Amino acid sequence: MSDVVDLQQLRVAIEQVDEELLDALRRRMDLAEEIARSKLSTASPIRDQRREDLLLHRIRTAAMARKLDPHEVERLYRFIMEMSVARQHAWVTGLDTIPLRVAYPGIEGSYSHQMAHKRYAGRSGGVLLSGFDTPRQAVEALRQGEVDLALLPIENTTAGAMYDTYDALAEEGVTLIAELVDGVHHRLLGLPGAKLEELHTVRSHPQALVQCESFLRERLPHVRVLPELDTGVAAQRVRESNDPGIAAIASDSAAQRFGLEVLERDLQGTKGDFTRFVEVAREASPLPAEVPCKTSLVMVLENKPGTLSKALLVLAERGVNLAKLESRPLPGSPWAYRFFLDLEGHAASAPIEAVLRDLQPYTQSMRLLGTYPRVDLKPA
Repeated sequence: MSDVVDLQQLRVAIEQVDEELLDALRRRMDLAEEIARSKLSTASPIRDQRREDLLLHRIRTAAMARKLDPHEVERLYRFIMEMSVARQHAWVTGLDTIPLRVAYPGIEGSYSHQMAHKRYAGRSGGVLLSGFDTPRQAVEALRQGEVDLALLPIENTTAGAMYDTYDALAEEGVTLIAELVDGVHHRLLGLPGAKLEELHTVRSHPQALVQCESFLRERLPHVRVLPELDTGVAAQRVRESNDPGIAAIASDSAAQRFGLEVLERDLQGTKGDFTRFVEVAREASPLPAEVPCKTSLVMVLENKPGTLSKALLVLAERGVNLAKLESRPLPGSPWAYRFFLDLEGHAASAPIEAVLRDLQPYTQSMRLLGTYPRVDLKPA
């Protein structure tokens, strides 16, 4: 009989523990909402992979200290974290005023994320940032209505055009509404205690590797250079490798994000190195005609001798300045190209209206990518 009583008491005790667990889980979900509120105001992504990895590491260590199976506890916490993320998304979508949803290529700590933070942090109503692997994926999310804007790097003053962005913008359904320019300050990041002379590998985005080519050639001629999707991913790889011989070229933000040490500063070979970003939407924004601006378009020319020179002559005859000309292969048409042009002026102005009309006879297709306020880069 006493055994039965003892069993009943144990069951009651377990039920009490279950109640405590549920109360703790409820408190965790409430805190998740507070975190979502903070992320909206600071332009931080809902998903924080670095934070999740650190949490799981801490949980595994704490589980072992309590003589619990660390793998089973990790499985449990992965479910709990998914619940927290779902709760944050539910809170965001339940707001009376839905926050601005912005896509960018890369992860937290990348230059695109850094630019997005500068652009949108503190915005009234909040901002929900989402990182994607490529500009094309970010643009596709915009085209499908999953986000409201995409912020994409498009060119650098040293490394030139970012072709992935141009190719993503070639497809219909999106328009440029703004351009932004940010200074580039590359850092060489390594694990705490790492030394330059012991490095054997440097990772970064291909554009960053080009921008830092002189530093790599002169200071680290012995290292292997590996390209990554973006600078933030490169920094994450260094942290995950736990190898002091691997370094990344990335930003101060990435160093803080992944707990890395700055081994060298200002690696870029050119003083006054800048990256230009474009803000992309599904529909154009109203823009007064008197605002200094650019108009971007993409066109495929007729395959006839002298067509490009005739098209450029149209600009000269109409007095329109060509700020940028870029060509990209036309998919499915070997040795054929589409041309991207940035013209100074408003699409509704008489000179550019005339240019668009006069270009028609020389093109197979032409599409206006957008008119947006011009950012004048002043030399350093």
